[in-house]
Amino acid sequence: MFPRRRDPVSCASVAESDVVVRLRDVAKSFRPRPGESKAPAALRGVSLDAHAGERIVIVGPSGCGKSTLLRLIAGLDVPDGGTISVGGRSLEGVAPQDRDVAMVFQGYALYPHMTVAENIAFPLRMRRMPAAEREAALSEVARVLRIEALLRRRPAELSGGERQRVAIGRALVRRPKVFLFDEPLSNLDAALRNDLRVELAQILRTLRGACLYVTHDQVEAMTLADRIVVMSQGAVRQVATPRELYERPADSFVATFVGTPKMNVVPGEVREGLVRFGPFEAADASASLPSSVLVGVRPEDLEVVDAPGDGPFEVVATEPLGAETVLFLRAGDLDVRVRRSGFEVRRPGERLHVRARTEKLHFFDPSKDGLRIP
Repeated sequence: MFPRRRDPVSCASVAESDVVVRLRDVAKSFRPRPGESKAPAALRGVSLDAHAGERIVIVGPSGCGKSTLLRLIAGLDVPDGGTISVGGRSLEGVAPQDRDVAMVFQGYALYPHMTVAENIAFPLRMRRMPAAEREAALSEVARVLRIEALLRRRPAELSGGERQRVAIGRALVRRPKVFLFDEPLSNLDAALRNDLRVELAQILRTLRGACLYVTHDQVEAMTLADRIVVMSQGAVRQVATPRELYERPADSFVATFVGTPKMNVVPGEVREGLVRFGPFEAADASASLPSSVLVGVRPEDLEVVDAPGDGPFEVVATEPLGAETVLFLRAGDLDVRVRRSGFEVRRPGERLHVRARTEKLHFFDPSKDGLRIP
């Protein structure tokens, strides 16, 4: 039922015919809030292609337009401008049930009076699929999700993780062109979310339809995505593979949003061939930096070093995580995070010397909305 897709998706080599979802300049605003004269823009000119078998994960702060984007594709809201197409067909005026789109919500949205089997098979009954075909599709989905033993139970008899599996099964059984997931794991506790994330990654790899997945969880995004879309204030800031996002963020917003702990971004000045940022300095290897820059350095690219005397950094807090430790340090009005391997505890107020790996620095232009300097 679920033929295996090619893996991984390479966007450079994907044919135009493989584009399943196409968004062009999609815009959406809602009613003004009390006391406001103008409606806030939920989406501002969003353009994106999603290919067959591709898993696109959409991340961004609350209110940035992630869920609104899914609702527009599903037909639950209507865009104010731009175009949305699925399989080359415009969705303008197409009813939600006719879009060949399946959506899984944060809430499970199961029918409480139906059994698991009836919930999963309900979309097929609505299509008037023959009973034999319906049973075959149900059996295959139950096998993939490992819920064969639950088919005769009702939602009230299920755990949260089991309910979410059923909700996912109801989407899978339809075999749509597009799968939309709106934070499907966010209601689960951390341990169960970790287990289901791995299972969901395996399931999504088998799908041939395009998948758009919204989450606040960066581990989820990095685990599930072929490409990640980073959004802010209704606009797309960057679309890239997880590795590209981490290694070459397009601007200072993406730099501080992607990564846990987040990148340290420090105001800097360029003088006489040196970049000075906080207590650090580095040679201006590019010789093309503006006089004022934002300097980014990942927590793992800051090193605690032995040196005589008190260092400029004071330990504010320590976060030992077992295999690694995050130090929260302060020098004057500058706060930085340092990632150290292994378990380590430092006393608050302890003074440290810290060195930045200058070959790992990122530079952003504060005069151009924090745009990356190549």
